Amino acid sequence: MDFTFSEEQQAAAEAARAVFSGVSPDGAPSPVLSRGPVAEDFDRALWRRLAAADLLSLTVGTRHGGAGLGPIALCLVLREAGQVLARVPLLEAGATALALSTHGGAAGARILPALGRGELVVTVASNGRTGHDAAELSVAARPAAGEGWVFDGLQTAVPWAPCADLIVVPACDADGRAVLGLVPHDRPGVALGPQVSTNGERYAEVRLGSVRLDSTQVITDEGAWPRLRALLTAGTCALALGVGTAACRMTSAYTSKREQFGFPLATFQAVAVQAADRYVDLRAMEATLWQAAWRLETGAGGALPADADLAVAKVWASEGVRRAVQTAQHLHGGFGADTGYALHRYHAWAKQLELSLGPAAAHEEALGDLLAAHAPED
Repeated sequence: MDFTFSEEQQAAAEAARAVFSGVSPDGAPSPVLSRGPVAEDFDRALWRRLAAADLLSLTVGTRHGGAGLGPIALCLVLREAGQVLARVPLLEAGATALALSTHGGAAGARILPALGRGELVVTVASNGRTGHDAAELSVAARPAAGEGWVFDGLQTAVPWAPCADLIVVPACDADGRAVLGLVPHDRPGVALGPQVSTNGERYAEVRLGSVRLDSTQVITDEGAWPRLRALLTAGTCALALGVGTAACRMTSAYTSKREQFGFPLATFQAVAVQAADRYVDLRAMEATLWQAAWRLETGAGGALPADADLAVAKVWASEGVRRAVQTAQHLHGGFGADTGYALHRYHAWAKQLELSLGPAAAHEEALGDLLAAHAPED
Protein backbone atom coordinates (compact mmCIF):
# COMPACT_ATOMS: atom_id res chain seq x y z
CA MET A 1 0.00 0.00 0.00
CA ASP A 2 1.18 3.51 -0.82
CA PHE A 3 -0.09 6.23 1.50
CA THR A 4 1.94 9.00 -0.17
CA PHE A 5 -0.13 12.10 -0.86
CA SER A 6 0.24 14.15 -4.03
CA GLU A 7 1.94 17.54 -4.01
CA GLU A 8 -1.44 19.28 -4.32
CA GLN A 9 -2.87 17.32 -1.40
CA GLN A 10 0.16 18.03 0.78
CA ALA A 11 -0.03 21.73 -0.15
CA ALA A 12 -3.70 21.80 0.93
CA ALA A 13 -2.81 20.23 4.28
CA GLU A 14 0.05 22.69 4.82
CA ALA A 15 -2.17 25.66 3.96
CA ALA A 16 -4.80 24.41 6.41
CA ARG A 17 -2.17 23.91 9.10
CA ALA A 18 -0.99 27.50 8.62
CA VAL A 19 -4.52 28.93 8.89
CA PHE A 20 -5.47 26.80 11.88
CA SER A 21 -2.21 27.52 13.70
CA GLY A 22 -3.76 30.68 15.10
CA VAL A 23 -6.95 28.99 16.29
CA SER A 24 -7.42 28.24 19.99
CA PRO A 25 -9.82 25.49 21.12
CA ASP A 26 -10.71 27.89 23.95
CA GLY A 27 -11.99 30.51 21.53
CA ALA A 28 -15.62 30.05 22.61
CA PRO A 29 -17.21 29.62 26.05
CA SER A 30 -17.06 26.13 27.49
CA PRO A 31 -20.07 23.93 26.61
CA VAL A 32 -19.99 22.73 30.22
CA LEU A 33 -20.60 26.26 31.49
CA SER A 34 -23.13 27.32 28.85
CA ARG A 35 -26.86 26.88 29.33
CA GLY A 36 -27.45 27.29 25.61
CA PRO A 37 -25.14 27.32 22.60
CA VAL A 38 -21.55 28.42 23.16
CA ALA A 39 -22.03 31.16 20.54
CA GLU A 40 -24.77 32.55 18.31
CA ASP A 41 -22.65 32.20 15.18
CA PHE A 42 -19.75 30.17 13.89
CA ASP A 43 -16.25 31.64 13.68
CA ARG A 44 -16.71 34.14 10.85
CA ALA A 45 -13.17 35.49 11.16
CA LEU A 46 -11.75 32.01 10.63
CA TRP A 47 -14.15 31.49 7.73
CA ARG A 48 -12.78 34.59 6.02
CA ARG A 49 -9.21 33.39 6.53
CA LEU A 50 -10.11 30.01 5.02
CA ALA A 51 -11.62 31.77 2.02
CA ALA A 52 -8.56 34.00 1.62
CA ALA A 53 -6.34 30.90 1.64
CA ASP A 54 -8.51 29.31 -1.11
CA LEU A 55 -9.39 26.43 1.19
CA LEU A 56 -13.14 26.90 0.71
CA SER A 57 -12.70 26.50 -3.05
CA LEU A 58 -10.49 23.44 -2.65
CA THR A 59 -13.18 20.98 -3.80
CA VAL A 60 -14.97 23.32 -6.19
CA GLY A 61 -14.47 22.22 -9.80
CA THR A 62 -11.94 24.12 -11.88
CA ARG A 63 -14.63 25.29 -14.32
CA HIS A 64 -16.25 27.10 -11.39
CA GLY A 65 -13.05 28.75 -10.17
CA GLY A 66 -11.88 26.13 -7.68
CA ALA A 67 -8.89 23.83 -7.32
CA GLY A 68 -10.86 20.73 -8.28
CA LEU A 69 -9.31 18.51 -5.61
CA GLY A 70 -11.06 15.47 -4.21
CA PRO A 71 -12.08 13.66 -1.02
CA ILE A 72 -8.52 12.98 0.13
CA ALA A 73 -7.60 16.68 0.14
CA LEU A 74 -10.86 17.52 1.90
CA CYS A 75 -10.17 14.93 4.60
CA LEU A 76 -6.61 16.20 5.07
CA VAL A 77 -7.94 19.70 5.73
CA LEU A 78 -10.70 18.42 8.02
CA ARG A 79 -8.15 16.45 10.05
CA GLU A 80 -6.34 19.71 10.73
CA ALA A 81 -9.65 21.41 11.59
CA GLY A 82 -10.48 18.67 14.09
CA GLN A 83 -7.21 19.15 15.94
CA VAL A 84 -8.11 22.74 16.87
CA LEU A 85 -11.91 22.23 17.16
CA ALA A 86 -12.49 24.71 14.34
CA ARG A 87 -16.00 26.17 14.68
CA VAL A 88 -16.82 26.47 10.98
CA PRO A 89 -19.09 24.51 8.58
CA LEU A 90 -16.09 23.34 6.58
CA LEU A 91 -17.25 19.72 6.33
CA GLU A 92 -20.65 20.68 4.94
CA ALA A 93 -19.25 23.29 2.54
CA GLY A 94 -16.46 21.06 1.23
CA ALA A 95 -18.65 17.99 0.77
CA THR A 96 -21.40 20.00 -0.92
CA ALA A 97 -18.95 21.67 -3.29
CA LEU A 98 -17.46 18.34 -4.26
CA ALA A 99 -20.83 16.68 -4.83
CA LEU A 100 -22.29 19.59 -6.77
CA SER A 101 -19.20 19.96 -8.94
CA THR A 102 -19.94 16.48 -10.27
CA HIS A 103 -23.71 16.12 -9.99
CA GLY A 104 -25.06 19.65 -9.56
CA GLY A 105 -25.67 20.66 -13.16
CA ALA A 106 -27.09 24.16 -13.57
CA ALA A 107 -28.01 24.37 -9.88
CA GLY A 108 -24.44 23.65 -8.88
CA ALA A 109 -23.01 26.09 -11.40
CA ARG A 110 -25.20 28.83 -9.92
CA ILE A 111 -23.91 28.55 -6.34
CA LEU A 112 -20.43 27.03 -6.56
CA PRO A 113 -18.47 30.23 -7.30
CA ALA A 114 -20.02 32.02 -4.29
CA LEU A 115 -19.53 28.96 -2.11
CA GLY A 116 -15.83 28.81 -3.03
CA ARG A 117 -15.37 32.48 -2.18
CA GLY A 118 -16.99 32.01 1.21
CA GLU A 119 -19.84 34.36 0.33
CA LEU A 120 -22.43 31.59 0.62
CA VAL A 121 -22.66 29.45 3.75
CA VAL A 122 -24.08 25.99 3.17
CA THR A 123 -25.10 23.21 5.53
CA VAL A 124 -26.60 19.77 4.96
CA ALA A 125 -29.60 18.11 6.60
CA SER A 126 -28.36 14.52 6.82
CA ASN A 127 -29.85 13.13 10.04
CA GLY A 128 -33.42 12.46 9.01
CA ARG A 129 -36.33 12.75 11.42
CA THR A 130 -34.70 10.97 14.36
CA GLY A 131 -31.02 10.60 13.54
CA HIS A 132 -31.48 6.86 12.95
CA ASP A 133 -33.53 6.79 9.74
CA ALA A 134 -32.50 7.55 6.17
CA ALA A 135 -32.44 11.32 5.71
CA GLU A 136 -34.08 11.27 2.29
CA LEU A 137 -37.12 9.41 3.67
CA SER A 138 -37.94 12.25 6.07
CA VAL A 139 -38.88 14.76 3.36
CA ALA A 140 -41.26 14.33 0.42
CA ALA A 141 -40.67 16.19 -2.83
CA ARG A 142 -43.39 16.57 -5.44
CA PRO A 143 -43.70 18.60 -8.63
CA ALA A 144 -45.45 21.90 -8.08
CA ALA A 145 -48.41 22.99 -10.14
CA GLY A 146 -46.95 24.73 -13.13
CA GLU A 147 -43.21 24.66 -12.50
CA GLY A 148 -40.77 23.74 -9.74
CA TRP A 149 -41.07 21.53 -6.67
CA VAL A 150 -42.74 21.44 -3.27
CA PHE A 151 -40.93 20.02 -0.23
CA ASP A 152 -42.66 18.77 2.94
CA GLY A 153 -41.07 17.10 5.96
CA LEU A 154 -38.66 17.42 8.84
CA GLN A 155 -34.93 17.03 9.44
CA THR A 156 -33.40 17.04 12.90
CA ALA A 157 -30.01 18.13 14.22
CA VAL A 158 -29.01 20.18 11.20
CA PRO A 159 -25.60 21.71 12.04
CA TRP A 160 -25.13 25.47 11.71
CA ALA A 161 -28.65 25.81 10.21
CA PRO A 162 -29.47 29.11 11.97
CA CYS A 163 -26.27 30.63 10.53
CA ALA A 164 -26.40 29.14 7.02
CA ASP A 165 -27.70 30.83 3.89
CA LEU A 166 -28.63 27.56 2.22
CA ILE A 167 -29.67 24.17 3.59
CA VAL A 168 -29.14 21.16 1.35
CA VAL A 169 -32.10 18.87 2.01
CA PRO A 170 -32.33 15.30 0.67
CA ALA A 171 -35.86 14.17 -0.16
CA CYS A 172 -37.74 11.41 -1.98
CA ASP A 173 -40.02 11.97 -4.95
CA ALA A 174 -43.16 9.95 -5.66
CA ASP A 175 -41.10 7.25 -7.38
CA GLY A 176 -38.78 6.82 -4.40
CA ARG A 177 -35.82 8.55 -6.04
CA ALA A 178 -33.60 10.81 -3.95
CA VAL A 179 -33.35 14.47 -4.92
CA LEU A 180 -31.57 17.38 -3.26
CA GLY A 181 -33.26 20.68 -2.52
CA LEU A 182 -31.16 23.83 -2.10
CA VAL A 183 -33.40 25.51 0.45
CA PRO A 184 -32.80 29.14 1.51
CA HIS A 185 -33.21 29.30 5.27
CA ASP A 186 -35.60 32.26 4.99
CA ARG A 187 -37.88 30.73 2.35
CA PRO A 188 -41.60 30.81 3.29
CA GLY A 189 -42.57 27.52 4.89
CA VAL A 190 -39.15 26.92 6.48
CA ALA A 191 -39.23 26.82 10.29
CA LEU A 192 -36.13 26.33 12.45
CA GLY A 193 -36.55 24.85 15.91
CA PRO A 194 -33.55 25.61 18.16
CA GLN A 195 -31.33 22.69 19.14
CA VAL A 196 -27.91 22.54 20.81
CA SER A 197 -25.35 19.87 19.98
CA THR A 198 -23.33 17.93 22.54
CA ASN A 199 -20.35 20.17 21.88
CA GLY A 200 -22.43 23.30 22.38
CA GLU A 201 -22.98 24.45 18.80
CA ARG A 202 -26.23 25.84 17.36
CA TYR A 203 -28.17 23.15 15.53
CA ALA A 204 -31.77 23.25 14.39
CA GLU A 205 -34.75 21.07 13.67
CA VAL A 206 -35.74 22.09 10.15
CA ARG A 207 -39.43 21.84 9.30
CA LEU A 208 -40.51 22.24 5.69
CA GLY A 209 -44.17 23.06 5.14
CA SER A 210 -45.03 23.18 1.42
CA VAL A 211 -41.76 24.94 0.63
CA ARG A 212 -41.64 25.87 -3.04
CA LEU A 213 -38.38 25.62 -4.97
CA ASP A 214 -37.81 26.35 -8.63
CA SER A 215 -36.12 23.86 -10.91
CA THR A 216 -32.72 25.55 -10.49
CA GLN A 217 -32.86 24.80 -6.76
CA VAL A 218 -33.44 21.04 -7.06
CA ILE A 219 -30.82 18.49 -8.09
CA THR A 220 -32.40 15.38 -9.57
CA ASP A 221 -29.24 13.45 -10.48
CA GLU A 222 -29.65 10.14 -8.64
CA GLY A 223 -25.96 10.01 -7.79
CA ALA A 224 -25.93 13.37 -6.00
CA TRP A 225 -27.24 12.36 -2.57
CA PRO A 226 -25.31 9.04 -2.27
CA ARG A 227 -22.15 10.93 -3.19
CA LEU A 228 -22.80 13.75 -0.73
CA ARG A 229 -23.71 11.31 2.05
CA ALA A 230 -20.50 9.32 1.50
CA LEU A 231 -18.39 12.51 1.54
CA LEU A 232 -20.00 13.66 4.78
CA THR A 233 -19.23 10.28 6.33
CA ALA A 234 -15.57 10.33 5.28
CA GLY A 235 -15.22 13.94 6.42
CA THR A 236 -16.69 13.16 9.84
CA CYS A 237 -14.16 10.35 10.21
CA ALA A 238 -11.42 12.86 9.36
CA LEU A 239 -12.65 15.26 12.03
CA ALA A 240 -12.68 12.38 14.53
CA LEU A 241 -9.10 11.53 13.59
CA GLY A 242 -8.08 15.13 14.22
CA VAL A 243 -9.83 15.29 17.60
CA GLY A 244 -8.33 11.96 18.70
CA THR A 245 -4.86 12.97 17.54
CA ALA A 246 -4.95 16.23 19.49
CA ALA A 247 -6.28 14.53 22.66
CA CYS A 248 -3.50 11.94 22.53
CA ARG A 249 -0.89 14.63 21.91
CA MET A 250 -2.10 16.54 24.98
CA THR A 251 -1.92 13.35 27.02
CA SER A 252 1.60 12.62 25.85
CA ALA A 253 2.77 16.09 26.84
CA TYR A 254 1.07 15.92 30.23
CA THR A 255 2.28 12.44 31.22
CA SER A 256 5.83 13.31 30.16
CA LYS A 257 5.93 16.21 32.62
CA ARG A 258 3.68 15.11 35.48
CA GLU A 259 5.61 13.14 38.08
CA GLN A 260 4.54 10.59 40.66
CA PHE A 261 6.98 9.03 43.15
CA GLY A 262 9.74 11.02 41.50
CA PHE A 263 9.19 9.68 37.98
CA PRO A 264 7.21 10.97 34.96
CA LEU A 265 3.86 9.23 34.54
CA ALA A 266 4.84 8.23 31.01
CA THR A 267 7.51 5.88 32.39
CA PHE A 268 4.95 3.74 34.25
CA GLN A 269 4.08 0.54 32.43
CA ALA A 270 0.31 0.87 32.92
CA VAL A 271 0.37 4.37 31.41
CA ALA A 272 2.60 3.30 28.52
CA VAL A 273 0.34 0.35 27.66
CA GLN A 274 -2.76 2.56 27.52
CA ALA A 275 -0.94 5.12 25.39
CA ALA A 276 0.22 2.36 23.04
CA ASP A 277 -3.34 1.10 22.65
CA ARG A 278 -4.52 4.56 21.65
CA TYR A 279 -1.64 4.87 19.19
CA VAL A 280 -2.90 1.69 17.54
CA ASP A 281 -6.41 3.17 17.43
CA LEU A 282 -5.17 6.32 15.71
CA ARG A 283 -3.19 4.40 13.12
CA ALA A 284 -6.22 2.20 12.38
CA MET A 285 -8.47 5.27 12.12
CA GLU A 286 -5.97 6.78 9.72
CA ALA A 287 -5.53 3.72 7.50
CA THR A 288 -9.25 3.01 7.19
CA LEU A 289 -10.03 6.69 6.52
CA TRP A 290 -7.54 6.96 3.66
CA GLN A 291 -8.73 3.67 2.19
CA ALA A 292 -12.32 4.93 2.14
CA ALA A 293 -11.35 8.39 0.83
CA TRP A 294 -9.20 6.77 -1.88
CA ARG A 295 -12.13 4.64 -3.03
CA LEU A 296 -14.35 7.74 -3.19
CA GLU A 297 -11.73 9.73 -5.07
CA THR A 298 -10.68 7.15 -7.64
CA GLY A 299 -13.85 5.11 -8.00
CA ALA A 300 -11.60 2.04 -7.83
CA GLY A 301 -13.36 -1.29 -7.74
CA GLY A 302 -12.94 -4.05 -5.22
CA ALA A 303 -14.45 -7.22 -3.87
CA LEU A 304 -16.95 -5.02 -2.00
CA PRO A 305 -18.42 -1.60 -2.87
CA ALA A 306 -16.96 1.58 -1.38
CA ASP A 307 -19.73 1.55 1.25
CA ALA A 308 -17.87 -1.33 2.89
CA ASP A 309 -14.73 0.77 3.28
CA LEU A 310 -16.84 3.59 4.70
CA ALA A 311 -18.42 1.20 7.20
CA VAL A 312 -14.98 0.04 8.39
CA ALA A 313 -13.78 3.65 8.68
CA LYS A 314 -16.88 4.53 10.73
CA VAL A 315 -16.32 1.59 13.09
CA TRP A 316 -12.79 2.71 13.86
CA ALA A 317 -13.59 6.45 13.98
CA SER A 318 -16.59 6.05 16.28
CA GLU A 319 -14.87 3.67 18.69
CA GLY A 320 -11.40 5.16 18.33
CA VAL A 321 -12.22 8.78 19.10
CA ARG A 322 -14.22 7.72 22.16
CA ARG A 323 -11.38 5.59 23.50
CA ALA A 324 -8.85 8.36 22.79
CA VAL A 325 -10.62 10.98 24.90
CA GLN A 326 -11.57 8.52 27.65
CA THR A 327 -7.97 7.45 28.06
CA ALA A 328 -6.87 11.08 27.92
CA GLN A 329 -9.27 11.98 30.73
CA HIS A 330 -8.15 8.97 32.77
CA LEU A 331 -4.44 9.68 32.45
CA HIS A 332 -4.91 13.38 33.20
CA GLY A 333 -6.72 12.56 36.42
CA GLY A 334 -8.70 15.40 37.96
CA PHE A 335 -6.82 17.95 35.86
CA GLY A 336 -8.58 16.64 32.76
CA ALA A 337 -11.94 17.82 34.09
CA ASP A 338 -10.72 21.37 34.77
CA THR A 339 -12.82 23.72 32.62
CA GLY A 340 -9.82 26.00 32.33
CA TYR A 341 -8.02 23.24 30.40
CA ALA A 342 -9.05 22.37 26.85
CA LEU A 343 -9.31 18.58 27.22
CA HIS A 344 -12.96 18.62 28.29
CA ARG A 345 -13.78 20.43 25.04
CA TYR A 346 -12.20 17.59 23.04
CA HIS A 347 -14.29 15.14 25.04
CA ALA A 348 -17.48 17.02 24.10
CA TRP A 349 -16.51 17.16 20.42
CA ALA A 350 -15.56 13.48 20.42
CA LYS A 351 -18.95 12.56 21.84
CA GLN A 352 -20.72 14.68 19.22
CA LEU A 353 -18.73 13.02 16.43
CA GLU A 354 -19.39 9.57 17.87
CA LEU A 355 -23.12 10.31 17.91
CA SER A 356 -22.96 11.65 14.36
CA LEU A 357 -21.23 8.53 13.10
CA GLY A 358 -23.56 6.17 14.96
CA PRO A 359 -22.77 3.03 16.93
CA ALA A 360 -20.03 0.72 15.69
CA ALA A 361 -22.38 -2.28 15.97
CA ALA A 362 -24.68 -0.78 13.33
CA HIS A 363 -21.77 -0.33 10.91
CA GLU A 364 -20.57 -3.85 11.57
CA GLU A 365 -24.06 -5.12 10.75
CA ALA A 366 -24.07 -3.09 7.52
CA LEU A 367 -20.66 -4.52 6.65
CA GLY A 368 -21.97 -8.02 7.31
CA ASP A 369 -24.90 -7.41 4.96
CA LEU A 370 -22.49 -6.25 2.24
CA LEU A 371 -20.31 -9.32 2.75
CA ALA A 372 -23.35 -11.58 2.49
CA ALA A 373 -24.63 -9.81 -0.61
CA HIS A 374 -21.28 -10.05 -2.38
CA ALA A 375 -20.19 -13.51 -1.23
CA PRO A 376 -18.62 -15.51 -4.05
CA GLU A 377 -20.76 -18.32 -5.39
CA ASP A 378 -19.59 -21.86 -4.79
